[in-house]
Amino acid sequence: MTDADFASLFPDEVVTKAFTRLLDVPGLSGKLALITIDNGHDHTRPSTFGPGGLASLNAALDEAFAAEPAAIAVTGKPFVFAVGADLSGVKQIAERRHALQVAQTGHDVFRRLTESKIPTFAFVNGATLGGGLELALSAQYRTVSAGAGAIAFPECFLGLFPGWGGTQLLPNLIGADAAVTVIIENALNQNKMLNPAKATDLGIFDVQLDSADFLEESLRWAVRVLNGEETVQRPEIDRGQAWDDAVNRAKGIVEARTHGASPAVTRAVELIELARDNDLDAGYAAETEALADALMSDELRSGLYSFDLTQKRAKRPAGAPDKSLAREVKKVGVVGAGLMAGQLALLFVRRLKVPVVITDIDQARIDRGVGYIHGEIDKLAGKGRLSPDEVNRLKALVTGSLDKAAFADADFVIEAVFEEMSVKQKVFAELEEHVSAEAILATNTSSLSITEMASQLRNPERVVGFHFFNPVAVLPLLEIVRGEKTDDGALATAFSVGKQLKKSCVLVKDAPAFVVNRLLTRFMGEVIASVDEGTPFEVADRALTPLGLPMSPLVLLQLVGPAVAQHVNHTMHDAYPDRFGISENLQRFVDAGKTAVWQWDDKGNQTVDPEVAALWQQGDSPSTEEQVRERALKALAEEARIMLDEGVVAEAQDLDLCMILGAGWPFWLGGITPYLDRSGVSEQVTGKRFLDRGVASVPA
Repeated sequence: MTDADFASLFPDEVVTKAFTRLLDVPGLSGKLALITIDNGHDHTRPSTFGPGGLASLNAALDEAFAAEPAAIAVTGKPFVFAVGADLSGVKQIAERRHALQVAQTGHDVFRRLTESKIPTFAFVNGATLGGGLELALSAQYRTVSAGAGAIAFPECFLGLFPGWGGTQLLPNLIGADAAVTVIIENALNQNKMLNPAKATDLGIFDVQLDSADFLEESLRWAVRVLNGEETVQRPEIDRGQAWDDAVNRAKGIVEARTHGASPAVTRAVELIELARDNDLDAGYAAETEALADALMSDELRSGLYSFDLTQKRAKRPAGAPDKSLAREVKKVGVVGAGLMAGQLALLFVRRLKVPVVITDIDQARIDRGVGYIHGEIDKLAGKGRLSPDEVNRLKALVTGSLDKAAFADADFVIEAVFEEMSVKQKVFAELEEHVSAEAILATNTSSLSITEMASQLRNPERVVGFHFFNPVAVLPLLEIVRGEKTDDGALATAFSVGKQLKKSCVLVKDAPAFVVNRLLTRFMGEVIASVDEGTPFEVADRALTPLGLPMSPLVLLQLVGPAVAQHVNHTMHDAYPDRFGISENLQRFVDAGKTAVWQWDDKGNQTVDPEVAALWQQGDSPSTEEQVRERALKALAEEARIMLDEGVVAEAQDLDLCMILGAGWPFWLGGITPYLDRSGVSEQVTGKRFLDRGVASVPA
């Protein structure tokens, strides 16, 4: 394949150019060739490597080597070193030979730095992710700026692995156990990043330097190394029991987090195990073949689809009104002082930095609520995330009042009271007597009708659903629900506030339980029904394991709270009795005050709570894991199609975005519809796919 043919695979590549300059550096005998990688955009569009970028770097290396300098160094544009491969073109790859070319080319170019007879340096001046970090590792010496942003290998989070040397170079630099942490554990732990100090402590970088004059200090440090005035110490790598232990730990993490549902992550463990031999020929050959396989997998295509949803679609919500219609919010009210209300008040005061007042039915509850918020602010300060001045300012902005007249000058009031329609209608009626006609009245209801909630108000047009997910500070989704009379001004204000809260907003029609809770309730209902029919708890709870979900159905039930789940069940049953049943066993479970099916002993062994087993009256028609899984997936496919037909959201992509951000469903599932498509369930149940071939899958 020619370079032109290779480049044609990535027609939309923003090419990262590499520029070589020959520098005279004080104290150095000979020139230093400095290669700067820059895609011509500011830091909001970081540099990446596609075919064009790799070709440019290769040409710059040709120029550098031809000059026979004393050293070669690579650095990035302001605030960015490089953030990895250009993944936007991967969806264009339809043949494995092309995927193989992508994998091989990255190795060929980066390896020139590793095997150079001329000393090579990476001056990591800013964010470095994925292939950018692999480029840095390929150099023989590395400096990092104290101001560098994100440092990580995020590939496993996407259903991939570092495929341009990372799985081979990193464990041989910092040891297998630390490499497992960086490559696998951090990536599968919500894509955790390293800061420069931590990365340097691990040994990824040889030295951390001040950001103010980073390049100059890096050049001076390089001269000292080249002149023998400074010796870089590298640890001796334990290739015995410590490596075995690290691989076993990696296997445990991968099994717990993916259950084998992400083949590339499993391959990452195998490649780290292979790196023990420290044979780059063998290691890179295996990495190349494995990367080609991964690039041609539907799991990776789903992961990239998920990434696009969270990075692009989430920032431009489908159906959102013109943002110019949004009204300014200078004060916020929160009705309720319980845990959810406290989380909401904390989020509003931290992000909007405006006065926030909470109310409840008695002073003791209000005092507890304000105390909780103040305590959480102190915890943030203890972690170094707030200065003393910020602590004092935020605490001063939070107040409580028994009188809803305190909301008279509030622009946005959200209720977080008991999930009962009459209670919420009463709260809104009381609020309407105090707030202005333009003030937004928002509800955090998880399943109730916004239209009905607003039906008795003089100004129903300013009522909007504003549904957060628990824990509020962690889950990024915000379902914004438009009632029948909600106007564009109220909706635009809701989207504006959601963005200021740093949430990803999805516009949802006013339909029972909206998106996430509706889909979760449907599939959970099938699992519970199978237990009612006689399926052992263990079998039913393992049924969805092959999907790699963050938790099993019965553990999810415990997290949500059985009483809350049953309340949503009743809402859904009232709306769609033919598809959402009511389990009498689950009702007995709730009435008995039970919160969990499982109990664990000191050794972590899991068994059914004997009291739960005694009250659950099972039938004599058990199902297998496969039968429960098939039943649950068919229900999901049916419900998703009905929701799209009803216009609950604009497109299947919005269903997937909601499941990723609101339920934590993994990237390699693509939310849910790509998995239903590739497993054949979509066509089996609905007669067609949710997404065209090639959207979240390998092109046909």
